[in-house]
Amino acid sequence: MARERERDGERDVVYVEREDSSLKPILFGALLGLAVGLLFAPQSGDETRRQLKRRLRSARALAEEKMGELKDRLGERRSKLVNGDDRDDDDEPVDERAEIRGELERRLAEARARRRPSAPADDDEEPVA
Repeated sequence: MARERERDGERDVVYVEREDSSLKPILFGALLGLAVGLLFAPQSGDETRRQLKRRLRSARALAEEKMGELKDRLGERRSKLVNGDDRDDDDEPVDERAEIRGELERRLAEARARRRPSAPADDDEEPVA
């Protein structure tokens, strides 16, 4: 059937659509909601501006605090990697591959044990077909 399509000059075309993973729709919705909220606000413009300034200052302070924490954590992780110290807080080596391999080997052994026929109770008897 594919040969017939090639002879007739037809081709199957597949379009792969990828969803936009940007934040544009989210930010647009947030700004639109903010604008609508400001239009229908139950307080005066001066009060709303003061409240917005206060909230923006607190949001900025929170963002700066979180950014500082993130920089500290990344700096610590970077220094550990540069120094070749790949240990966690308990000073035990982190070897996830060995743990995963051990878990897979254990599961494989269990699966093989389930597949094996159980040994006959009396070895003197011949199996009947």
